[in-house]
Amino acid sequence: MKDISLKMNDYLPLRDVVFNTLREAILTGDIEPGERLMEIKLADKLGVSRTPIREAIRMLQLEGLVNMTPRKGTVVAEISKEDLKNVLEVRKVLEELAVEKACENITEKEICELKDNLKEFKSAIKKKNPSDIAKIDVIFHDIIYKATGNERLIQILFNIREQMYRYRLEYIKDQDTRQTVVKDHENLIEAILNKNINDAKKIIVGHIEHQEKTIMKNMGFVL
Repeated sequence: MKDISLKMNDYLPLRDVVFNTLREAILTGDIEPGERLMEIKLADKLGVSRTPIREAIRMLQLEGLVNMTPRKGTVVAEISKEDLKNVLEVRKVLEELAVEKACENITEKEICELKDNLKEFKSAIKKKNPSDIAKIDVIFHDIIYKATGNERLIQILFNIREQMYRYRLEYIKDQDTRQTVVKDHENLIEAILNKNINDAKKIIVGHIEHQEKTIMKNMGFVL
């Protein structure tokens, strides 16, 4: 486990602050799959009592991020082929709807935001920091989600986005795939700008399918 510190928020109960801190650490890989979560050790590290740690772990269990294992206690859930396929299957359908709605509703300001994001993405690639590249990639898709104007869809997509983060890092780590992402983003901006729904859907589906194949290859899963 890497060094982690409490992400304080005066507006949230301590239980939720601990939950958000541990959740982010798991999603970013600071706490690795298969690693044990020991209440006493975590309480000492974060400077809190065991009660909010215990409550946060229950919340992580509900999200499927940790498992209770006999004789091992609480361990971070392994990244599985089945979970990857399930998450991407749902994401593909939702993102098709998102780009359709974005084609219909996107503003000039949001188009500019997508173009600026693409410049930041290219710059981050040159600096070769996978975490920064992944964060900028997340923001690109967030702009499209918000452009849909559908708050329910945005909420669901944000939830899927969080579940995808561990997999997204595996995708971005592959240096050969980064230029593919650049091309996909360029083509997607053009399709949305021209309100070409069919092209936008084809691009996002191809983008996600390539992501799935790359992650499965990098993680040694059988295609």
